[in-house]
Amino acid sequence: MTAIEFNHQLIGLETKLSRFAMSLTSNREEAQDLLQETYYKALSHRDKFIGYSNLKAWAFTIMKNTFINNYRKQQKENTQMIQPKNCIF
Repeated sequence: MTAIEFNHQLIGLETKLSRFAMSLTSNREEAQDLLQETYYKALSHRDKFIGYSNLKAWAFTIMKNTFINNYRKQQKENTQMIQPKNCIF
């Protein structure tokens, strides 16, 4: 698949990817950010896409994994270590 064909097919998935992003985030701005990040990763790693396999499934997997990784990163940042009172370490 040429770069032009790849880009054309990826752009053709925008509506479906946008809906999927909204279903994951429930927030329009976060969904747009997720869509942009998915496009960036797909375009950056186009060389890893194998020929004429399922581009839609590949792009959706990138989006799902990006969402999960971002969620885990956010949870890790929000976690604070709370020490009980009168505890000696």
